[in-house]
Amino acid sequence: MARQRAHRRRVTIIGAGNVGATVAQRILERGTADVVLVGHTAGLAQGKALDLAEAGPLLAHDVSVIGTDDYTDTQDSTVVVVAAGHARRPGMSREELLLPNAHIVNRVVEQAAKHSPNAVLVVVTDPLDAMCHVALKASGFSAERVIGMAGVLDAARFRTFVSMELGVSPANTSAFVLGGHGDSMVPIPRYSTVGGVPITQLLGPEAVARIVERTRGAGAEIVALLKTGSAYYAAGAATAVMVDTILADRHQILPASAYLQGQYGVASLFLGVPVRLGRGGVEEIIEVPLSEEERAAFERSADAVRALVTQLGPLG
Repeated sequence: MARQRAHRRRVTIIGAGNVGATVAQRILERGTADVVLVGHTAGLAQGKALDLAEAGPLLAHDVSVIGTDDYTDTQDSTVVVVAAGHARRPGMSREELLLPNAHIVNRVVEQAAKHSPNAVLVVVTDPLDAMCHVALKASGFSAERVIGMAGVLDAARFRTFVSMELGVSPANTSAFVLGGHGDSMVPIPRYSTVGGVPITQLLGPEAVARIVERTRGAGAEIVALLKTGSAYYAAGAATAVMVDTILADRHQILPASAYLQGQYGVASLFLGVPVRLGRGGVEEIIEVPLSEEERAAFERSADAVRALVTQLGPLG
């Protein structure tokens, strides 16, 4: 077993593919925690961890990273990121990954929870909202300590397309996205702004509708271009933002997949909503007024996620 400094905060990332390795890179660059990268292909996690470690002197941080397939190395992690599973291929929907990835998530979360019973789980594996249900059941954790990374990524994509359309800095934009992570997601243009001005006052209805549709299909657009894999740079950055918020106990409001218990008129379901995020996970689910059209779209998204959870059977 590799040695680690006992006093460090530890983040475990399960899945040493492109997403998991990118999350590890972002966390190490911040220098906020030691990282354990868990892989199940011989040598993959170890090789990527060694490569990341060798970048440490150049980045002037002194946190450590190890690659392993032994869950005892993950003991007492503060945050566990679940990025294990199959990625989409061109023409494949997230929903087609449901059962293969559910079995993977169930297995790895059981192991991670046994060694880090006080951790917060951040789920990245697709189809994300349904995988949160698998992780909740497999871990036995309270619902506030199981969170899906989707809204941060979806909002970033929305912001990117707004900035492209208007020719403004993406840093000057904000975006609001609700619902499931997929084709049924619900971007809310009137709550999305540039410099505090709603985009509905800066763009015509056709441009707004075009951006909304591109946001919904952003992941598939990248899959079609890559042809051999799915997106990981933005997903990795979005996950690292969530991990950093938890580690620093920022109490920051971010969009995430959270377990609703009556909020927005939905119960017993993970869906993307704004949450206040801190050291213990979801501290509060923020409810905002929705128009009849927005609420109907949110309910359709909830129905789509609920259908996937039903398909999970005993795993969900």
